[in-house]
Amino acid sequence: MVTQEQVLEAIQVVEDPEIGMSIMDLGLIYNTEIEDTHVTVTMTLTTPFCPAGPYITGQVESAVLALPGVEKVDVDVTFSPPWDPRTMANDEVKAMLGMW
Repeated sequence: MVTQEQVLEAIQVVEDPEIGMSIMDLGLIYNTEIEDTHVTVTMTLTTPFCPAGPYITGQVESAVLALPGVEKVDVDVTFSPPWDPRTMANDEVKAMLGMW
């Protein structure tokens, strides 16, 4: 059975193409749930009107589905709470975005 650590590691390579940074580092992943061979990823986007949204969610689905033992992936997008890089992004991203 796949672990949460493996799921998060797989998602780490997915980047927001407009910002060029990992969605994990940006703080866009809110939760992952694993039930046998089914993984659900709850995430947000930088804005509700993000033009790269379908691309990003597709990349998340593909990355997790490539893990051994995963047969189904659901990517749920939520905007509650709204993304705030000041509190959700890691320190490296904050520095790159000029938030220090």
